[in-house]
Amino acid sequence: MGDSQLLGILLIAMVAGIILFRLYSVLGRRTGNEREPQERIRQISAAPPARADNVVALPDRSAAPVDRLVPAGDPAARGLLDIKLVDRSFETEHFIEGARHAYQMIVTAYAERDRETLRPLLSDEVYSAFDSVMRGHEERHETVKYTFEGFRSVRIAHAELKARTAEITVEFAARFVSTTVDASGAVIEGDAENVREVVDIWTFARETRSNDPNWTLVATSGES
Repeated sequence: MGDSQLLGILLIAMVAGIILFRLYSVLGRRTGNEREPQERIRQISAAPPARADNVVALPDRSAAPVDRLVPAGDPAARGLLDIKLVDRSFETEHFIEGARHAYQMIVTAYAERDRETLRPLLSDEVYSAFDSVMRGHEERHETVKYTFEGFRSVRIAHAELKARTAEITVEFAARFVSTTVDASGAVIEGDAENVREVVDIWTFARETRSNDPNWTLVATSGES
């Protein structure tokens, strides 16, 4: 009786040992190639982010190119950036060059009373003011003699986007010789021998949705 009980206990122990061995071989055995927990965490954190397809990037103001003609701290810089974000063709250097050319054309045409040249370059309000002064010279039979000598400096003083209309104010420090003579030929204003320097502040505007690349003079002011 005692031998049979001992044999039964040994058989149970053998079966339990076989079961534990198989569980260990499947779940608990180390092969030497397992990653340590910290290593697995490092690999997960270093994995590249999931790729997102069909994402449209919005304009990033901080990533906009730096304008070498207008420093970031300049008051006009923000307005110029707003204009560039809605009009990708806008270039500050190209605009300044065009403004210089427009200034020379306008002041020369004004002195010569060349209304045909002036009309497309000016807003209705500015053209009306220029035309009024020209008519006054004509009624008094006065002649304006004007010679443009160049610029001392040209800089953007202000820029702003109003709805879809871009407005840029430019300060022109210009040099010229100008005289006004009456019907008898006598000089009544200016000096034909000396170069005069003035500072003119002009504002140009353009509708950014327009296919016309030209800017229009919409406001003027100046100081001697």
